[in-house]
Amino acid sequence: MNDHVATVVVDDHSLSRSLRPRHVSMITIGGIIGAGLFVGSSAAIAAAGPACIISYVLTGAVVFLVMRMLGEMAVANPQVRSFTEFARLGLGHWAGFSVGWLYWFFWVIVIPVEAIAGAKLLQQWIDWPTHWLGLVLMAAMTGVNLMSARAYGEFEFWFSSIKVAAIIVFILLTAAYAFGLTSPTGATFANLYAHGGFFAQGPVAVLAAVTTVIFSMMGAEIVAVAAAESEEPARAVARMSSTIIVRILVFYVASILMVVSVLPWTEVRPGESPFTLALERVHVAGAPTIMSAIILTAVLSCLNSAFYVASRVLFTLAEKGDAPRWLVKTNARHVPARSVLLGSLVGFAGVLAARWSPGEVFMFLVNSSGVLIVFVYIAIAASQISLRRRVERAGGPPPALRMWLFPWLSYLAIAAMLAVLAAMAASPDADTQKQLWSSVLSMVVALVAYRALRHGRYGTPS
Repeated sequence: MNDHVATVVVDDHSLSRSLRPRHVSMITIGGIIGAGLFVGSSAAIAAAGPACIISYVLTGAVVFLVMRMLGEMAVANPQVRSFTEFARLGLGHWAGFSVGWLYWFFWVIVIPVEAIAGAKLLQQWIDWPTHWLGLVLMAAMTGVNLMSARAYGEFEFWFSSIKVAAIIVFILLTAAYAFGLTSPTGATFANLYAHGGFFAQGPVAVLAAVTTVIFSMMGAEIVAVAAAESEEPARAVARMSSTIIVRILVFYVASILMVVSVLPWTEVRPGESPFTLALERVHVAGAPTIMSAIILTAVLSCLNSAFYVASRVLFTLAEKGDAPRWLVKTNARHVPARSVLLGSLVGFAGVLAARWSPGEVFMFLVNSSGVLIVFVYIAIAASQISLRRRVERAGGPPPALRMWLFPWLSYLAIAAMLAVLAAMAASPDADTQKQLWSSVLSMVVALVAYRALRHGRYGTPS
């Protein structure tokens, strides 16, 4: 039996409602587009060949199901400020505490990771040391997120607009080439089967590639955090949960299909942007520079969002009494400035740690946060099942926005994510296993921390 949720009184220290529909819409559209698509897709293509398209379809289906479950809970519980709190409602305080802190840890580690990635890209144009450029980016994004939620929304609106426009233009250019309109040798779709076949690496490789692809699609849930500072939170999340499949099909499946159609998959090297190679193949002048600028935009977008999400999740944890209560306070612009600055402090420390001990402290932090988002998604799916069962037992009406074929598709989503974790555990790659078990250690630490704190806060477990 779940405990009643204890909430700290926040007085007038509440978040704003300054995000406009256009901000939320573009955050929704651009949330899943990052460097994982522009660069990380190279690993999936190299691992599975042209059949990696199926890997993206399968992964997209799982993410779509999770977002649908999130949408159902958001519409049924519009008072919930952060989507991590659905775990508290559905599974109890232990889940609210651990999921909230694990999600915060995931995003607060993303801050220095993206700052360093952005710094390395900037070095093409600015001849400064990486750590100095990283610190400059950290300072800039700290300033943006201290200004207001509206400032975050404006920056994200333009960052996402650039990413979306870039992918649409990319698809149009490569499609014209693939269909033979601009290719000197005619249509190039033979690349899908001419180099070892469509399943060049075998069908098992298609499933194995899902472990790589799934992390590039994470981020769709950001809108469920940002929506709390919009005028119609539940409607924004409902729209996201219904339209994400279109974004996955267009931005991921269609763009990767074009990549493996215009050039042989054997030319793709892990760590190098296949989008750059594709643009060079279709004879776009300055393709490397263009893609570097687009990837930089994606990195800055992710850095901006990491600041925002980490601060709002920490604010919610403080509001529920699971973080120091002085973090509940907001400034005159209704920004949880203390939470923003705490995330900034971690980010600055991470950039410096990467400078002084890149193979030790920094990589441990990166590994220990890498798989946490899958654990969070599993908890969200389990919460949806619990909440729907509770409503059914109470004889309540069905939710306005429903998960399809309940509970079977909910169980299927959980099983698929557990299969990803099992595949990582069985992977012959030592780095993949290290990332998994380091993240498991982080989860254990969160659960132990909850056990150590719960008696004074929530009373005796029921």
